[in-house]
Formats: sequence, structure tokens, C-alpha cells
Amino acid sequence: MISVILPTFNRAAYLKRAIDSIIDQQRQPDELIIIDDGSTDNSVQVIREVCGRAEFPVHLVRQKNRGAATSRNVGILRARGELLCFLDSDDWWDPGKIAIQASHHEKNPDIFISHTREIWFRNGVRVNQKKKHTPANGFIFSRCLGMCVVGMSTVMARRQLFDRFGLFDPDLPCCEDYDLWLRVARKVPFFLVDRALTLKEGGRPDQLSRIYRQGMDRFRIRSLEKLLASNLLSPKQTEETIAELERKCRIYGHGCIKHGRQEEGERYLALPARFRRGRSTE
Repeated sequence: MISVILPTFNRAAYLKRAIDSIIDQQRQPDELIIIDDGSTDNSVQVIREVCGRAEFPVHLVRQKNRGAATSRNVGILRARGELLCFLDSDDWWDPGKIAIQASHHEKNPDIFISHTREIWFRNGVRVNQKKKHTPANGFIFSRCLGMCVVGMSTVMARRQLFDRFGLFDPDLPCCEDYDLWLRVARKVPFFLVDRALTLKEGGRPDQLSRIYRQGMDRFRIRSLEKLLASNLLSPKQTEETIAELERKCRIYGHGCIKHGRQEEGERYLALPARFRRGRSTE
């Protein structure tokens, strides 16, 4: 059984495209869970109109605005499927996405999580991805440290993954996917379906990556701190994580100082030393 989880907040203009791409799948899901995160536009009306032609159950959950992490967690906890898929409300799927990805999971029960390649658009025009955005296969912990290299809308994961590694951190207003994939990648390989089955359009001012663009690394730094404090990393992973923490704190700290936030900048610059001292006493 396959469940699709779609969180949305004031995305009425894009919901039809996203939901249509789910309904038009060659292998339809067994249920769609839509979490409306306190929208104030006509999202609910669009959802009800578009979902009228769905041949599978659609569950609409309405809640006060609590963020993307909490919305996805609500969907995970309500889902009945063994395989869970995620689609952001401004992204959409190739018609073969679920069928192709699910076939890999069904043939290989040891695959806990898979992802696909993406096609990117900006203002309706297709754009090329940089080499650093190329998705990876296998044990990708090192790749995950620098930035999120697993697109949220590309993921299909077994329910046991969340039982084992937990849910998205609701205290993170963004980078919650970066945070979770790091926790997973320290132990589990990611299977890459080497086809562009997920489509997304970026560059809009309402997207979290734009809203938090200037200070996004502070949320990644928080994730790295949590990871190091967990004491669950191997010695090699610990060393790589501290090195990445030092790099991010150096960039963000100097940025704070440059913009007149001296105290904040000095705090970030001093942060990695705490973990280095801990390593030296082992």
C-alpha cells in the first residue's frame, strides 16, 4: 500500500498541477493525505474541486499554521501505507514516478529509502542544475553534510524508516529535510532511481529557500550540533561533521560580523571548538 503526503500553505495557484500529477499516475496511490497548514487563500476549494476525480481515498487535514515539518509528521502518523511518498504542493510528478520507484522497492525489500533525479524550472523556463546538485546513490552521509542533496518531492520511503530514525524536527522552520536525511544517511544507503521523475519550479519569493536564504545555514548548524551531541556517529563521521560545522560557522559567523552582529558572529565562530575539545579528551 502506497500513501502520498502533500502539505500545503497558501498554494492555491499550484495545487491543481500537483494533485493532477498524483491522480494521473500510471500506478495510483492507495491514499492521498493533504495537510492544509492554515491557508488563508482558496486552497481548500481547489483541493475539493480537483480531488473530485480521484479514484482513491483523499484525506484532507486542516490545521493552524505549524510549518512544513509538523505538516509532514501529521501525514506520516495518519498514513496507512507501507511505502510513503512526499510531494510539495508547488512541485509535480512524471506520470511514471510512483510505478517506477515502487517497482524498485518491491523487488528489493532491503531498500528503505529511494529518490529520483529532478527537472528544474524558473519562471517557466527549464534551468540546468549545477554539478553539486547531482543526486548520489548508496551511503551518502558525506554528501549530505554540505547541503540537502535529496529532494523532498523525490522521496519514497518505507514506514520503518521513520520508526527507526524519527520524524522531521518541528523546531526547524526550514532545512528539516537536511536534518532528517543526515540522521538516516549515517546508517542507511539511499537508492537513486536514475531518472528525472520529479519536476519543480523555483525562484519564487514565497518559497522557504528564499524566505530564509540569508540565514539558512544557522538551521543546518543546529542540525550538525544535534548530530554531534547524539554520540551516534562513527569516528570518521564525527570528524567529517566537525569539519563541516567549522566551515559553516566560519562562513556564517564572518557574515554576521560583516553585517554588524558582532556578538552573534563571535558565538558561531567559537562554537566548533567545543566539539574539538571533546574529541581531544577521548
